[in-house]
Amino acid sequence: MAEAGSWRTPHRLALLALGVATVIFLVGPMLVVIPMSFTGAKILSWPPEGFSLQWYAKMLDDPQWSRGFVNSMQVATLTALVSTVLGTLAALGIVRGRFPGKGLANALILSPLLVPVIIIAIGFFAFYSVTRLTGSLPGLVLAHTALAVPFVIINVGTVLRTMDRNLEMAAASLGADPVRTFWRVTFPIILPGVFAGALFAFITSWDEVVVSIFMTSTRFRTLPVEMWEQVRQVVDPTVAAVATVVMVVTTTLLLLVLVARRQAPSR
Repeated sequence: MAEAGSWRTPHRLALLALGVATVIFLVGPMLVVIPMSFTGAKILSWPPEGFSLQWYAKMLDDPQWSRGFVNSMQVATLTALVSTVLGTLAALGIVRGRFPGKGLANALILSPLLVPVIIIAIGFFAFYSVTRLTGSLPGLVLAHTALAVPFVIINVGTVLRTMDRNLEMAAASLGADPVRTFWRVTFPIILPGVFAGALFAFITSWDEVVVSIFMTSTRFRTLPVEMWEQVRQVVDPTVAAVATVVMVVTTTLLLLVLVARRQAPSR
């Protein structure tokens, strides 16, 4: 027993070290941006020189960054709303429905998760060049919705597959019609999944840059596209300040997703 215990301890320490190294490898490059945003130097450099908040002040004073932030919030909010409605309905149809080609329909809806984003961007650009939706708010929302809907379907579908159908049958036996049963029984149970899916949809739109580069114009740019354009033109620590704000928003939303997922089994 002692030998087994002595073997397990080094084994666990090795796994822990490997896990920590993996996390540092994945997260480290992003965390480096944070101290760079407080540098006193005029260009991006490592290690940071001094401490200054001037780049955050410049970010707030520059109308390009403020417009990009507002545009991103508008697009991400609308994308989350549209994706949540469409994704929830699609999840109900896929999980509960019985129709020919159900598997094919599910695969097509989830295909944006497998297809390279650049291919999706080129496809939307070709379609929008005909419909003249390029550079418009509705066009960008529709494109982001195509990318975000699969995340809503996955989250809502997971909760639907694990919920107790007897609750719905009990409500029906008491005289509740399907609509009343959905709003009074089903929806409160799947709400954590719906909320998590909505947050994932918001994050998908908030961080999206490849499709947005094809869909936006000089008059309408989201924050990631504005960051991309600034990096191409000027190596300015303001970009690091904006990146830090974007990471804080994304991390906060991901924490909310974890909270929503933990609440789902308790309902």
